[in-house]
Amino acid sequence: MNIDWTALHLVRPQALWALLALPLIAALWYWRRRRGSAWHGAVDAHLLRHLLVAGGQRAWGGLVLLMLGWTLAVLALAGPSWRQVAQPLWQSPSPLVVALDLSTRITATDLPPSRLLQARAKLATLLRERQGGEVALLAYADDAYTVAPLTADAANVALYLDALGPDVMPRDGQRAERALDAAVLLLQQSGAHDGDILLLTDRADAAATPAAAAARRQGIRVSVLGLGTPAGAAYRSGDGQIAQARLEEASLQSIASAGGGRYVRIASDDADLKQLGVLTPTLSQADRRDGDGLAWRDEGFWLLPPLMLLALWAFRRRGLAMALVLCTALPLAAPAPVYAAEGTWWQRADQATQERLGAGVDAYRKGDFKAAQQQFDGIDTATGWYNLGNALARQGQYDAAIAAYDKALQRSPGMADAVANRAAVEAARRRKPPSPPQGKDGQPAKTPPSSGQGGQPGQDQAPPKQQGKQDPGQAPPTPGQSPGTPQEAKGESGQPNPAAQAQADAAQRQRMQQALQRQDTPGKAGQDTAAQRQAAETPQQREQRQAVEAWMRRVPDDPGSLLRAKFQLENERRKREGR
Repeated sequence: MNIDWTALHLVRPQALWALLALPLIAALWYWRRRRGSAWHGAVDAHLLRHLLVAGGQRAWGGLVLLMLGWTLAVLALAGPSWRQVAQPLWQSPSPLVVALDLSTRITATDLPPSRLLQARAKLATLLRERQGGEVALLAYADDAYTVAPLTADAANVALYLDALGPDVMPRDGQRAERALDAAVLLLQQSGAHDGDILLLTDRADAAATPAAAAARRQGIRVSVLGLGTPAGAAYRSGDGQIAQARLEEASLQSIASAGGGRYVRIASDDADLKQLGVLTPTLSQADRRDGDGLAWRDEGFWLLPPLMLLALWAFRRRGLAMALVLCTALPLAAPAPVYAAEGTWWQRADQATQERLGAGVDAYRKGDFKAAQQQFDGIDTATGWYNLGNALARQGQYDAAIAAYDKALQRSPGMADAVANRAAVEAARRRKPPSPPQGKDGQPAKTPPSSGQGGQPGQDQAPPKQQGKQDPGQAPPTPGQSPGTPQEAKGESGQPNPAAQAQADAAQRQRMQQALQRQDTPGKAGQDTAAQRQAAETPQQREQRQAVEAWMRRVPDDPGSLLRAKFQLENERRKREGR
């Protein structure tokens, strides 16, 4: 290792002040040595040095070793360094608060089909294309209300876009200054030192300009996206009157100028968002002061081995030899590492299980269900048995898959995913064609291929997977997730995707409804009707079927009614507080 001594640098140079303790250490050692000798009180000093022959050199040697060890420890603590390395710095983009005008003026149709739909589409583009940084959404009319607080999950904010409209606001109005004040408060409560506010409206009162200037003084930039056209269009106000809504660009430009931002009229593409600079957030002021990300590498650990060797001399006689023997024999006496079920030297048991689950999920998503089964096999948790059932069902092993689902339900009773998948696999097992006839030698008898094109497999083979449709002979996808994806063990930082969750729920409800309809459809002659099949069900099967039907009848959430109730309660609270 080549060391450039000309570039020697101390990461913590203030630690060198500890070297001032060396004279104090020497004085204390000398004082204790003189006090600890019983001969000093009985023999004169000029005679004592001739009488005490043994031990004098060893005592001075101990002082030298002590002071040398102290010096090495202080130098290691100071962090000597002679090279710089790239330091992965956390860069926090400036947060963005979007304030949307939900007054009745937004229903004007000068932006076809309406300003409201254009604003929703623009916000959807912003949330989809923004490259990092936290985003919050405010809605305002006569007052401002928080739709979604600052979050790094833009998809969570996008869930509320379709529910936004003037009907969710408690009172009609157009108080842009209150929206700006609420946005500034939201940024301050999150601990942000700076940020951006994007106002979507067609006009603003004179009171909004001082509010934008106040936000700028606190390091917050205010930009405006104009909704509408100068010609405007008619709309129906909250009191039922017909009025004209026009884009008043002068008032919006005044707000942007006072807030240190920009004003842009809404466009059909994302050119307006690029011009406003909200798609690529800037770094916070603290990150801009961090420089180019190079940091001195602390090399003080190289001084620790000699320091530990010096510390061995503090033990009793022959302690150094005993310590070396112990360090040599320790690896020979160490027990063999245990494996995944119990953890290893470098992993806890839960970490080993999580690693196996992750490997199984990756294999499952790649279509290697055999490898996924091997990874899931032996994980004695509800998630492990559930994922094993999915892998077995994908391979057509329906009996083993149902047994695995039962194991999952034993460990987690009422597990909705396991109940739904077990019912679907049970239905697929009933529809599974009989095994091919056996020949004389015990091998399956040869049957002519089906009339499919290109040598497609017949009924005795697994049917191919069709795009957009689940084959009856295949295992069901995991409820609540993307089709065919097993569940992963969630960590502390794992967060679900609400948009994907809602989409998967809707798709699963449709598939389960189709499965129930197929089960309730009368069969051909000689087959049982739905009523007869239900009468022949066991209590466990009946309970599972009722659980699936109850899951199908779940009422989906209505974000619009939730926002309306939330804003109304907040409005009543503000009235009680005199605000």
